[in-house]
Amino acid sequence: MSAADTGARPFWRRTLPSAARTRILGWVLLLVMTALGIVTFVTWRLFVSAIDARMDAALRLEVEEFEDVTASGVNPRTGQPFTSVEEVISEAIAYNIARPNEQFLGYVDGQFYIQSRQQPETPDVLAGDEAFADLVGSVTEPVEGRYEQPEVGQVRYLAIPVTLAGDPSRGVIVAAFLGDAERADADEAIRLMLAVGAATLLVATAAAWLVAGRILRPLHDVAETARSITDSDLSKRIPTRANGDELDDLVGTINRMLDRVESGVSAQRRFIDDAGHELRTPITIVRGHLEVQDPNDPDDINATAALVDDELERMNRMVSDLLLLARSEQPEFLQTRPVDVGALTRDVFEKVTQLGERAFTLQSVAEVTALLDPQRITQAMVALADNACRYTEDGDEIGIGSRLVDQWLRFWVADSGPGVAEAERTRIFERFARGSAGGHRSDGAGLGLSIVQAIAAAHGGHVDLDSSPGHGATFTVVVPARGGEPWHAS
Repeated sequence: MSAADTGARPFWRRTLPSAARTRILGWVLLLVMTALGIVTFVTWRLFVSAIDARMDAALRLEVEEFEDVTASGVNPRTGQPFTSVEEVISEAIAYNIARPNEQFLGYVDGQFYIQSRQQPETPDVLAGDEAFADLVGSVTEPVEGRYEQPEVGQVRYLAIPVTLAGDPSRGVIVAAFLGDAERADADEAIRLMLAVGAATLLVATAAAWLVAGRILRPLHDVAETARSITDSDLSKRIPTRANGDELDDLVGTINRMLDRVESGVSAQRRFIDDAGHELRTPITIVRGHLEVQDPNDPDDINATAALVDDELERMNRMVSDLLLLARSEQPEFLQTRPVDVGALTRDVFEKVTQLGERAFTLQSVAEVTALLDPQRITQAMVALADNACRYTEDGDEIGIGSRLVDQWLRFWVADSGPGVAEAERTRIFERFARGSAGGHRSDGAGLGLSIVQAIAAAHGGHVDLDSSPGHGATFTVVVPARGGEPWHAS
């Protein structure tokens, strides 16, 4: 017994749905994380750019205010002219109020001199920073730049040199922003955004796991149904949910395929059973007569030989019919060409009149030309006429004809026999099936109507049956008149 039969399926089969579910979930999460990362990074950069632009604008504004204070050369507090560079720096710094994370510093001859009053939350780190003093304390022209302070990180500054006529000292006023500290709120907002995004991602992961399982459920059903189908039971089908989505379409397609497979296997089984039965009968007859024949009686030997020859001929005809049905599904089964349908109908009529002492009549002729295989159409019509002869008596009427109706050619054989019962109209076209109506029972294998139907189907058509018990039957081969054109006016 296999692992599938015992329920102990291989590990990879048991984990396949979960693996697919995990892959789907992994790709979804990767896309969500990538999108979240991009959005977070872009948002953070926009915040930082806005803060940097605001700091740069504030620094330039402070410089303009310094220039306004010092441009006149008069101390706005005393109304007297400035007497020294130190006085200019002191008044300019005192005049400006520092914002949080902002500092104003004054340098004289390269040394730190004074700074503005600080906001409580602003770290006092630049006044004693000698490296910063060396960087900005002796500039001779306005300088804007960045400085990495060991304690507070990036410092954005603008240094303006200060000179006063009559004073040899050289001073510098510096407006500085503690950049990293100014960006702390933005960084905190981004951290909060990441935390919320991570929490959302966890919830989305759980939801995606459930949704993926629901979406993949039909695939799981497909696998389970495929494992449950055996050569003895093809009746299982995949449950449908009628949602109308692509997976339901897949399930419906697979179920229809299983229907075709089951139908084909059932037909194959019936075919094998019927063929075995039909072939077994002549073999049994031959064997039985060979076993009981008298080898010393020439008449018995001749009679047995004739019977064996007749049964072998019947078996040969049956095998030929089976091969014909097998070839009917191949492209080379038909050899089509433009055919004069009227001439073909008259030729078929001439042939079938030799099948028996019946009152054959040519009822109608389609005077058109069409793309057909004349040999196969003839074969179908002769088979139908032979079938009609078997179920009629000498002198009974059998009609032959053809007609073009709405670009469909109709070839028919109508008889006045016992007709076909309603319950048998489908069954008689099956292989090895025979009608139950009275008449001369066929010594064939019951393949004639199956061959007729195969010939019609190969032309892209079908066989119609019009009959009622006791009032005869009309079998019509209906095929498309491809390339059909009037042969002449009828």
